[in-house]
Amino acid sequence: MTENKTSQVIPFYEQPQVQLLNIPIESGIPFGFERISNPEIGIGGAYGTWGMSYDNASLPDLIERSTGSPLDDNERMDLAPLGFVHRHHVPLNLPEEVHAEVETEVGARLLKEAANASGWEPEEVDAVLIGTSGPPSENFTDQISQKAGIRDDALKVSVHKACDGSAGALHLTLNPELAYNKISKTNLAEKLLGKKVLVGGIEGLSRFVQKSFDKNALQLFGNGAGIIGLIPGKSMEFLVGDTQEVYDEQGVLAVTMYYPHTGQRVEGQSMVEVTEVDPNHIRFAGLMHEPNNGLPVIMAGSMGMVKLFVRNGVEIVRKVYGSYRDKMGQLGTIGKSIEVAIVHHANLKINSLKQKTLNKEGIFVPMPWVIREFGNVSAASNMIAFLRELPSLKPGDHIMFDGFGAGTYYDVFVVSLGSQGE
Repeated sequence: MTENKTSQVIPFYEQPQVQLLNIPIESGIPFGFERISNPEIGIGGAYGTWGMSYDNASLPDLIERSTGSPLDDNERMDLAPLGFVHRHHVPLNLPEEVHAEVETEVGARLLKEAANASGWEPEEVDAVLIGTSGPPSENFTDQISQKAGIRDDALKVSVHKACDGSAGALHLTLNPELAYNKISKTNLAEKLLGKKVLVGGIEGLSRFVQKSFDKNALQLFGNGAGIIGLIPGKSMEFLVGDTQEVYDEQGVLAVTMYYPHTGQRVEGQSMVEVTEVDPNHIRFAGLMHEPNNGLPVIMAGSMGMVKLFVRNGVEIVRKVYGSYRDKMGQLGTIGKSIEVAIVHHANLKINSLKQKTLNKEGIFVPMPWVIREFGNVSAASNMIAFLRELPSLKPGDHIMFDGFGAGTYYDVFVVSLGSQGE
């Protein structure tokens, strides 16, 4: 798609279905969100973003103010073909406590909106699972739940697997055989079956990419959040899935861990550490290849990311797709197919090459690119993409979730929607 066509993408705040608010912190932070429901399936949710909107033309000015040096022609990325036209950033040089206050306000509001879109009051929610690459505080999930009016005894789960965070959280919710559920004291899929659950990703990425001085990261990433409400086994039922860890030896996407992790890697063991923070709060924290200079994030370049994520991403999608075909054969529904794949929006080049490679192997699963107004919003993108597809989905549809992120971590699984909701 050319820049002329993508320039016609309407900024998120200007879209008619978006509710636009002002967070009264500092000089005021714009915050927009949309609620979406599909009562036929029994799933609803909310997604949005906060901060000023920057299109591809105005972005260089932000980068110059953030880094103190202009964006040279050889540093400028061709963003439109990568699928990004707008992204959102909060003002520069906000104190850490202000960032935390803003993101807590956003997270709490979206939890309430997602619960209401699902037909629930916040106090009815039994569990909240949030994927966050770099939380503003260690107890962020618990804090936003409390502010949203979620019960104290509801389960709170924090998942820190970079861009794979929300897909990983949903996988934990649905798959009792998942390796991470096996190493946890609490098998979340068994515990949450039939319960009212909110799952999402909340990413205040402008908070730390503004401090990175990495001009690639500043061009790609932005703020975003998406949260869905579901009842495991009723509105969404697990079919097949798997997870994969491939340590990023070269630091193609090096990220600082803004959460507790020993930093140790043990051969033959998962890089994810599971901690019971308290009886109602569990943390799943993934090891990252951290930058040597202490900066928040450093990217080796888009081509390095393409090689890293496409090669390993195709491998696990191929494996899960094979398991899906086998299961359909066992159920006697060989003609059944996957309606759509909800893929992390890392960039359009990565996703297109992955789809092209899979097509060559005879695997044809639609992987629509539906997020052009947010930039790469890490763990939020899977949930935003799902919510944008939700109105067109039907009971019994089979959906693939394809999450992947720095570390590197992969969660790919297939679900059936509303299959037991009648």
